[in-house]
Amino acid sequence: MTLSDSEEYQKEFDKRLIEVGRDIDKAEVKSLLSQPYDRNDAIISIYSGAGGRDAQDWASMLTRMYERWAQSEGFSVKVLHQHFGEEGGVKNTSLEIEGEYAYGYLKNESGVHRLVRISPFSAQKLRHTSFALVEVLPVIETPKNFVINQGDLKFETFRSSGPGGQNVNKRETAVRVIHLPTGLQVASQASRNQTANKELALKILYAKIYQLMQNQRVETLDKLKVEQREPEWGSQIRSYVLHPYKLVKDHRTGFEVGNIESVLDGAGLSEFIWQGLSLNQKK
Repeated sequence: MTLSDSEEYQKEFDKRLIEVGRDIDKAEVKSLLSQPYDRNDAIISIYSGAGGRDAQDWASMLTRMYERWAQSEGFSVKVLHQHFGEEGGVKNTSLEIEGEYAYGYLKNESGVHRLVRISPFSAQKLRHTSFALVEVLPVIETPKNFVINQGDLKFETFRSSGPGGQNVNKRETAVRVIHLPTGLQVASQASRNQTANKELALKILYAKIYQLMQNQRVETLDKLKVEQREPEWGSQIRSYVLHPYKLVKDHRTGFEVGNIESVLDGAGLSEFIWQGLSLNQKK
């Protein structure tokens, strides 16, 4: 065996070793995912909170982070809805992550995410704190006995929006559906077809209502209590600090890393997901 052959063999061996390690890690993670809906696809929604234009930019950064993470894990990503701010940021967005165990991996990402940085929108280069709320739902087939009174639903149509707040469609194809008794609402503009957007919005709304009923262990809609959680100071589950130092810290697990760029690029998010699953297993 020549030196060149030996080097190629070592490279191939190292590559296979990394792949085996990843397979073992994934098998270990899946052993922790035994709860209802863990194997399902996921719908992840991100809402900008306190912080104005910076918060909308932060919501955009989080959207990119989850998209990049999902793609690196082999999941497919579909944009269901995006509501852009007037200056180019994102007020809220919803993504469907399709793939086995997508919900199980992402379910612990629900909560308020906090960013600290020098604002790129401040002429004085001031430090700014922004918040965004992340909500993760499983994609579920609602039971046949789960019926919502159509009279309790209000439908609104509007034009799809693009970055900068401009309308990207001359017709009102985007749909918002509101469940009047609870105030829960969902919008969709993924399709250029109004009927398709209506069906998609209803799918998300039913999943949201049904999961709330399951979490609160109620059997009828009239007993459902909807709690609004505000994305603001004191309620964050994770902090991302870019200034005066670089650090990402999860306040539930205590896990932290200094390579914030890797986390925001999606690659470094997996370790936080793993830590969250491990914590749940210990409870």
